[in-house]
Amino acid sequence: MRESSTMWTDKQRGIRVSKEELLCKNACGYYGNPAWQGFCSKCWRERARPAGAPRQDTRPSNDGTPPTFSKFEEKKNIEKGRRINTMRRLFWGSPSPPKPQESAESRANALKAYQSLEPGDFTGFLKILRSPSSQRLQSRCTAFLNTMEAYHALPVQKQSEIVQDFYQSFAEHFRGLPEAQVTQIMEHVEKLIMTRLHKWVFCHDSCDDEQKDLVLQRRIRSLNWVTPQMLGVPFPEENTSVTGDPFLPAITAIIEMDAKRAPQDKLACVSKCSQHVFEALSTSNSEPANADDFLSGLIYVVLKANPPRLHSNMQYVIRFGLPHSLMAGESGYYFTNLSCAVAFIEKLDGSALNLSPEEFEGYMLGQRAPSAKNKRLQAASDTQHLLEELKNRQENLDQGMDALSVQLQKWVQTVHSQLDEATTQFALVQKEITAQVELSQMVSSSAQDDNEQSVLVLKDQRAGPKDTEC
Repeated sequence: MRESSTMWTDKQRGIRVSKEELLCKNACGYYGNPAWQGFCSKCWRERARPAGAPRQDTRPSNDGTPPTFSKFEEKKNIEKGRRINTMRRLFWGSPSPPKPQESAESRANALKAYQSLEPGDFTGFLKILRSPSSQRLQSRCTAFLNTMEAYHALPVQKQSEIVQDFYQSFAEHFRGLPEAQVTQIMEHVEKLIMTRLHKWVFCHDSCDDEQKDLVLQRRIRSLNWVTPQMLGVPFPEENTSVTGDPFLPAITAIIEMDAKRAPQDKLACVSKCSQHVFEALSTSNSEPANADDFLSGLIYVVLKANPPRLHSNMQYVIRFGLPHSLMAGESGYYFTNLSCAVAFIEKLDGSALNLSPEEFEGYMLGQRAPSAKNKRLQAASDTQHLLEELKNRQENLDQGMDALSVQLQKWVQTVHSQLDEATTQFALVQKEITAQVELSQMVSSSAQDDNEQSVLVLKDQRAGPKDTEC
């Protein structure tokens, strides 16, 4: 990233950074990063190689395809001779480790299981990894994790190289699958590995990340007087609810990054934050948000959020994240802009905010503050909006209460009506039952009388002939 002040300032649009300034200084086509002095991770490691080592071609293909694990095959082959002995010593303690043979059938079965894996299904990935067909891969992961924990005192840069080498060697097992599936599987591998190694490698004792976190946090705190207008951020001035800053979702997302363990989860927070910035800009400005507005908005979000351990989190992603996540794609673009935002904050001066050196120094020393008139106008506007919002809420509440009262009255009337109807029906049924009982009793009594008369008649008939004979 260039240090020229012209890339930062513009009286019309605020902060300006061209797409070329976001790309690698080596013109390889990938995104650069201030942490690598403007180079991408690939070119940066190439520059850090020992003198006399063969140089690899880092230019991307002309078909515009994003970098995938197969694109890093050449890099792996070049660095294999230099690093393979280190890996062997770490895992097996001898320069010639045993190589277990894997049958083609078992490998095909394992690949078939991974092909059916749904995107983002980390639980499904773990189930497949623990299956018998993936026993060899699971053993490799377990051995690697145990070794990294045993050698956690190694310098963090060395641990970063070992982890990146593990990614490359592990991805070779899936070279028969489409690149999209390999990328998806390796994202699960990264999450599995780094979730466990986080406590060993994050903010490592061998680096000064903790001190830089404190310096950056104090720097951001000292710039709490910077307003959106100074940064050229299109900020809503009217018809906006004062219940929350329109950039509040973005602020929340960037703060959540520190709670994540896997680099891809931290990148997801950066992407979520950036998307919320674009949403806030689209509601704050009638024009579509562009790259300049986005970077200004992202700087404002970082200044307001002052994310915990921001430097350590960014370095953790750089050291242990998958290369393709940082070098290209949406996540790479957002992370590069975040790096530019942090670099801008670290080098911020009066010219970047259209302030004179005296004005800037006055703000930094607390001797000046943003215009009191603007503050009074903003406070009055906020109060007016708040009153209007409270009034609307009260009206809605009154309408809701009236509607609820009407519904309650209707319900009471309906209950009374149903109760009266049930009482009437019960009385009718009771009368009907009583009539049936009385009728039954009458029929029974009549039948009994008939039976008695029949008996008497029979007796008379039997007694008649005896009287005649006499």
